[in-house]
Amino acid sequence: MNLRAQEPVAAATKWRDAGCGVAGGLLGGVVAAVFVVGVTTLIKANLDWIMRQGGGVMVAAPFVGILVAVVVLHLVAHGRAVQQLSGDPAPPRSFTAWLRFPANAVRADLTADVVNTAGAEERFPWRLAPIRAVAIMATVGMGAPMGTESPAAHLGVAAGSALGERWRSLARSAGIGGGAAGVAALMGLPLVGAAFILELGRRNGAPLSLPRIVAASSGALVGWGVNAALDLNLIRLIVPHIAAGDLPRALATAALVGALSGAIGSVTGTAIYRARGWSAGPVVKFLVGAVTLGLCLVAISKLASLAAAIGPGATAVSWAEVASASSWTLLAVVGLRAVATTAAVLAGGCGGLFVPLLAIGDLTGRALAPVLGVPSDLAAAAGAAGSIAGGYRLPLTAIAMVLTIGGPVPARLTCVTAVLFATGSGILAAYLLDRYVLHRRTASPAVS
Repeated sequence: MNLRAQEPVAAATKWRDAGCGVAGGLLGGVVAAVFVVGVTTLIKANLDWIMRQGGGVMVAAPFVGILVAVVVLHLVAHGRAVQQLSGDPAPPRSFTAWLRFPANAVRADLTADVVNTAGAEERFPWRLAPIRAVAIMATVGMGAPMGTESPAAHLGVAAGSALGERWRSLARSAGIGGGAAGVAALMGLPLVGAAFILELGRRNGAPLSLPRIVAASSGALVGWGVNAALDLNLIRLIVPHIAAGDLPRALATAALVGALSGAIGSVTGTAIYRARGWSAGPVVKFLVGAVTLGLCLVAISKLASLAAAIGPGATAVSWAEVASASSWTLLAVVGLRAVATTAAVLAGGCGGLFVPLLAIGDLTGRALAPVLGVPSDLAAAAGAAGSIAGGYRLPLTAIAMVLTIGGPVPARLTCVTAVLFATGSGILAAYLLDRYVLHRRTASPAVS
């Protein structure tokens, strides 16, 4: 067969697939952006109402929200809508082999279905999205320490892939575009929306093909357009306004803040994964998680404020901006927030982990700012990006975030370098946990 004769056909197929990617991305993006913005706006409005109430309501609300989520997912949906672990094998013993092993950090939250159906988004279980949306609104909207970005991606892919019931040829690209649109509409950063959905897809081996890239890009632009048109402010991101001042200080900031935030994020992600995989029943898990969460709320309210203990983490960041807290106090709040989010997951909460990790990294950076002698907003931005890179294992998404969020170029480059250090420290921390703690082989007793 003449290969030259096949070239025009291959080129036509390539551009046809790209065209379907654009069409599906735009269509899925519109539907997903509207759906995600509606759900997120309701969550934010309810959370704002909770924060304006007295201490008793603020304390009780997270537990009520998680309980509602548990009832909805286990009794109403009979467990069908509960996220499951992916069944990954134990990590390899070799560190070099482990570098190629899928990270077990934060792979069992609402992004699980996004990852598992990447490359075949038409198989996404979109019919479960409504019941999960109720659980998400109950969990996050009532103040549990979980976030809205994974719900945005999950509900976005669900909304897009649901269109496949009518237009089968657009189901895959609409799902990709919907996921990117949901994240972009939430954050107001189109590059982050596209990078988030594409980088998650790589965990399942989905190719970075032209149709997937244009679908994600089209959907992300739609989501960003909706955010800009409605002048939304659904998630708060810290912009570094002042650079470190000199190269050695910038490198020290990137190395120390990046390494520590990445390691803390990685340990938190591993703990969340283990909490999700505990085989106890939902009642036991709720009770243990609720008690642990309650202790964390009390401790954070003593160290900081009750508001700093409630919600995905924005109020904790707001407290840190105005409080004259020591570095040790900030690091204590970091640890307690990490345990609180893990406890919320254990109890059965349904929400995201991206925003809580952002807050954990932000507070870690602020704790190190006085030691390094750099502006707190620079250290906070570097820490937030580092926590995403090390804990969520999304370095490209973290880089996309710091490059497009704004601020002086030297400050952005410091944050990018912090992402690199955080990725390395996150890998090392997770490897050491898996190798020497979680999967440690015990020697058999000697037989006499």
